[in-house]
Amino acid sequence: MFSTPRGTPGSGRRQGPRTGGRKSLSGASLLFSPRRGSHTAGRGTPTRVQNYATVDSVHFDVQTFGSSLPVKVMEALTVAEADDQISVKVEESGWAWMVCGERLIIWKICQTPVAKLSVCKELQLAPSEYAYSADLISISSSAPLESASVQSVYVLAASPEGLARFWPSLAHEGTYTETPIDLGGLCNYVTAVRGGSFVVSSYRGQLLRVCPDGSGKLLQRALQQGQGMLSGIGRRVSSLFGIRGPPADTTVHSVLWVKDSGCLYTLSTCGLSKWEVGDSVEVQVLSWNACPSLADSIADAIWGSESNYAEMKEGVNVSYLDMQLSHAGLVVLAAAWHPADTPCLAYFCLVTLPDTAGPASSELSVEVTKYNPPFQSEEELHKTRLVLPLATSPATYLYNEELVFACTTGTGRSGLPEEKLAFSSPGDRIRGGGVCAHLPVFFSQNNGLVAVVARESASILPENMEESLYTSVAGPGPEGTPLETPPKMDTVAQEDKTKLLKQAFLQFCRHDLIGAQNMTDELFPTEGEAGAGELDAVVTQIDLDLVDDYPASDPRWAESVPDESAGFTLTSLILLHQLEDKMKAHHCFMDFLLQTGLLDRLSSASVRSSPMATRLLLCEHAEKLSAAVVLKNHHAKQPEMVNAAILTALKKSGNDVPVSLTPADVFFREVSQISSIFECLLDEEEKCLKESPVGSVKWAEVVLNVNTVIKDMLQAAVQYRETKASLYRAAENAAPEPEYIPWTASGGVGGVRTVIARQHEVILRMVYSHADSGLRNTLNEQLVALLDLLLGSYVAQLTSLRRPGQQDRYDALEMEYTQRRSELLTPLLELGQYQWVAALAEKFCDFDILVQMCEQTDNQSRLQHYMTKFADQNFADFLFRWYMEKGKRGKLLSQPIAQHQQLASFLQAHQHLSWLHHIHIQDFQSAHRTLYSQANTEARYFSKKKTLLALSKLTVLASDMPELLQHKQLDDIVEQERFLLHQETLPKQLLEEKQQNPDTMPLLSAHNLINLYICEDNRGANEYDFKKALDLLEYIDEEDAVDIEALKREIFSKALKKDWKENWSSASDGTDDPLEAAKDSIFVKILQKLIQEGVPLQSYLPDVKDLLQVEELDCLKSKPFFEFLLRANYEHYLQSQI
Repeated sequence: MFSTPRGTPGSGRRQGPRTGGRKSLSGASLLFSPRRGSHTAGRGTPTRVQNYATVDSVHFDVQTFGSSLPVKVMEALTVAEADDQISVKVEESGWAWMVCGERLIIWKICQTPVAKLSVCKELQLAPSEYAYSADLISISSSAPLESASVQSVYVLAASPEGLARFWPSLAHEGTYTETPIDLGGLCNYVTAVRGGSFVVSSYRGQLLRVCPDGSGKLLQRALQQGQGMLSGIGRRVSSLFGIRGPPADTTVHSVLWVKDSGCLYTLSTCGLSKWEVGDSVEVQVLSWNACPSLADSIADAIWGSESNYAEMKEGVNVSYLDMQLSHAGLVVLAAAWHPADTPCLAYFCLVTLPDTAGPASSELSVEVTKYNPPFQSEEELHKTRLVLPLATSPATYLYNEELVFACTTGTGRSGLPEEKLAFSSPGDRIRGGGVCAHLPVFFSQNNGLVAVVARESASILPENMEESLYTSVAGPGPEGTPLETPPKMDTVAQEDKTKLLKQAFLQFCRHDLIGAQNMTDELFPTEGEAGAGELDAVVTQIDLDLVDDYPASDPRWAESVPDESAGFTLTSLILLHQLEDKMKAHHCFMDFLLQTGLLDRLSSASVRSSPMATRLLLCEHAEKLSAAVVLKNHHAKQPEMVNAAILTALKKSGNDVPVSLTPADVFFREVSQISSIFECLLDEEEKCLKESPVGSVKWAEVVLNVNTVIKDMLQAAVQYRETKASLYRAAENAAPEPEYIPWTASGGVGGVRTVIARQHEVILRMVYSHADSGLRNTLNEQLVALLDLLLGSYVAQLTSLRRPGQQDRYDALEMEYTQRRSELLTPLLELGQYQWVAALAEKFCDFDILVQMCEQTDNQSRLQHYMTKFADQNFADFLFRWYMEKGKRGKLLSQPIAQHQQLASFLQAHQHLSWLHHIHIQDFQSAHRTLYSQANTEARYFSKKKTLLALSKLTVLASDMPELLQHKQLDDIVEQERFLLHQETLPKQLLEEKQQNPDTMPLLSAHNLINLYICEDNRGANEYDFKKALDLLEYIDEEDAVDIEALKREIFSKALKKDWKENWSSASDGTDDPLEAAKDSIFVKILQKLIQEGVPLQSYLPDVKDLLQVEELDCLKSKPFFEFLLRANYEHYLQSQI
């Protein structure tokens, strides 16, 4: 990692330009879009013509990148004045923007020729006396920019003077806010960082953190300096650093934001600074005056071989121009010159500083490039910028307005050949650049966005997989060369399409994205989507071939690899490395699908007899690779147990083990079947438990080891699923997907759910009771981790069903989940493992278990905590319902004051209890309303209605309601009680006859009560009973459809019939005085009571003729004495009221 040897071609010492070379029609084989030509006079404007711009190059192609430029961009270039400053920035996220004068145009780069341009917006920059550059603009979004919608993208642009203009949504070009930014000088960089904020810097080294609030207002503060100065810096070099504010003469040359690590770097004349940036705070972890060390190393690399180097060194000038981050560290672009040189040349150098520890001069790597133009001015040097497409590759590109220079950082084993690509067509200029799709992309004045692609790119696949993949797609030719001219795609069989897509994948891995795109577009055109399922089948098969690949490069496998294997042969002889290589290949394949647009076109595939979204099936393959890596690590630690399980799994699947291979070789090759190990581990565990003495070391260890293996494998799979979710995201506006049943949630024989449930039984039924306290604690911890995985799989499955049309399936699965959750957690609760139970029940919202636990431990404060924690999930309502169902009404009604409002809300649906709560809080008026309402609606039980009325009367008397309203309520209650008194005073003999209990008898209507009072079963009926029957007539409502006059005649007829039977018949032989004869009769006594109450008999009594017509008196019509008595008494008592 030191500078290259002096005097060699690698040093770049005064070497002349390369001569010879051939011209290349850049993009001749590239398929993103037609080449754009240019006008030959004046300012060039990209146009869509077939003629391509030429760039002299031996090793590179300059290819059109993306689809046609947006019309706004082309129009802006056309109308721009000759002196307008134009600059462009290309982001790795796929966004680009152009500043032309005070116009800002932002667009999303479409990487396919058929892609419809969806986003292009023009914004107006604030007026400025100075020229804008693309570095003064940055964009951000709450969502990843790669997939962000135009509505979620926001923009910050700062004028050189420091007037910030903020657009909260790119969708609304006219909506922005303006805020002055006090930088103490001219602004030169705007950089989006974490937390939706930006860092704005000035040429003089002042840095501000700018954060928009909800209203779009910009809040600004100085970037924190000097905090955590030794954070992340080794003690060995900590003495080298000192944190300080920037001197007055500081000039900032570059600001770099690294999203993955969350670090911000600045390169200035006073050195290198680094911040770790959080959502709202940042900590400066490095401030190093690197310039002396850098200058010395650069001077030494260029002029160190000169005999008078000691004298020359004092005159060396170094300018620091740009900075990027590679896997080897920070790569700084610098230019050095010595005024005494003739000619005076500017030597461009790439200096790599390790980012893993504090830098020291001995750790610097200096690569002097072969780009050494004549020195003109320092200002001219600063027009050259640095592009580093891949952090893992030393390939680097320098560019300015006139050329792109391909070179290498010198820190890798290989790199690009150094070559200058001049953009010398009339009117052409490079207006900016960046990295997109892992390619160096530049904006040519004449040709728009172009990518510089090495003709022989190194593959991004793991070592030697490139050759294996090449072999796998070999055609039928004698030398096995890949198909050069594929047949017509509509006649290609699926097997051939699989091969051809592999070939496209191979091109992609060699950085030929455009060639790969062309092949995929021909294989699977978007028009019509004829074979929608075919694409899913081909993609799934290729990825399955990757994860289940035969390691043919391992000589032990030579005789075992099928003749027509998938061909993704792995090179590592170590199983663990083979698995890691498979994961790398899978990620390359995912990147291929994403970059070519195939990922968003995937639908579903069949797995385990059910449909699954293909993107999730691809994720499942990677999850199983993660689990396989974990299993292999355990295989090294527990070879006896894992080997036994592997042998069992191979036996069950019918796989033979060749003599040259081990069972592990065969088993780990087929990663897609890795889950078969779980059931086999349990088989070995149960076998060992039966054979080993209870309580022995081996007896305990086997359970702990099996738990650990299963737990670690599943956790690795779930962790991959969660951390890599964005890689497998669904396309925007995608069609509804099938129910997601992850392999970690599979049921049936050998399924993960079945395995965990079985292990749950083994632990609690076979092991736990014999374990000591230490072993129990470990078992509990492991069991809880397994249950967490099982229940989490249910949650993932349920989440996939939260969409229209799936409610029935969702309800059925939720019921299964609730039941299963209770079955798994209840045994732990019964064992008193409250800490573990609480952890799971809280995470998976098992409120029943939480309430049971709090009741068993009498922990009311924890219950109150849960009411607050799960307030949005109605925990309080669940608790109140639970109390009601368990008959714990005392606890229900004794809630603390903080819960009174929730309890009152809950009791609105349970009025039979709400009045008790109202009395408890002394709200007697509400209690009265509830009781009175319940009394009025009670139509079943007499005693309940009577009690409710009595309680209602008490609460109205205790309330503070207005006196007039209180009297009105009391009168109504008293009237109802008067009616109930008729039922309460039914003769005891009659109730016994009717088999009625006064405490449980139903509430009777007025008509029913009348019938009871006058029925023949009421053998002891007297004038009071019949008078009550008459009184009840006033309680009969009109809607009852009862003929009150007929019922009155029936009452009187019943009384007369009873009188005749008991005394009038005997009086007919002994007296001629009708009044004397009837004086003790019920009828006469009724008349006397009516007279006493002031009832006018003339209107009240039925007519005698009508009364005699009642069917009840048919048997007495033939008795003259009866009619004589009746008429005589009628006449007498009617006359008595005149």
